[in-house]
Amino acid sequence: MKTVSIVIAAGALVFAIAASAGEIKVVSTQATQEAYQELVAQFEKATGHKVTTTFSGTLNVQKMLAGGEPFDVIIMAGPAIDEQIKLGKAAAGSRVDFAQSGTGMAVRKGAAKPDISSVDAFKRALLATKSIGYSTGPSGLYILSVFDKLGIATEVKSKLKQTPSGVFVGTLIADGETEIGFQQISELVHFAGIDYVGPLPGELQRMTMFSTGIHTGAKEADGARALVKYITAPGAASIIKKHGLEPG
Repeated sequence: MKTVSIVIAAGALVFAIAASAGEIKVVSTQATQEAYQELVAQFEKATGHKVTTTFSGTLNVQKMLAGGEPFDVIIMAGPAIDEQIKLGKAAAGSRVDFAQSGTGMAVRKGAAKPDISSVDAFKRALLATKSIGYSTGPSGLYILSVFDKLGIATEVKSKLKQTPSGVFVGTLIADGETEIGFQQISELVHFAGIDYVGPLPGELQRMTMFSTGIHTGAKEADGARALVKYITAPGAASIIKKHGLEPG
């Protein structure tokens, strides 16, 4: 009888946990996607929560949030999360830094890799190439400022091709639409059909922090906070690094 009572009690506990585990809706830009997905799979297994994630480019995510689409967690570049807090879409004080990435260069798979080991070599490579892909996200805005800094913005302007929001620069490179391309390193290292060349050299490199925020209209606020705590915990560092990122 005692054994039966223990089994019933255990079953009730499992039922209670399952009942409290809701569906967490996340909207995220794509730079942290690979690391995030691996961590979320662990989180779901550990907690019983179901996480549904919409990935897209920064401009598309901004449009979804402005349009009132319902989410619990937002993942974007840190300044973009700060902006969503100002707009009232993310809760004040809810920003938690997740992971950071530098900007890197890639070429089509099997193509010769330009020397970008120094600022001078990098500049020569840009002037020698016929076409350059870049994104609508933070890396795209930043690489344009790098061209300005190097004094070659006018020379490379006719070579530039920008992806639509949500389309990886790797697509342009793999399809042969551009010879080289720039995006967050984490978005290049796993992309099929391209070879990662390396990060921007020396003082040209800048790390972009990607952060989380809790949506002000979150229906699963407790689950959202648990998810954020899990993916930003010290134990997540090895997975974050594995995917070309640095912990926040």
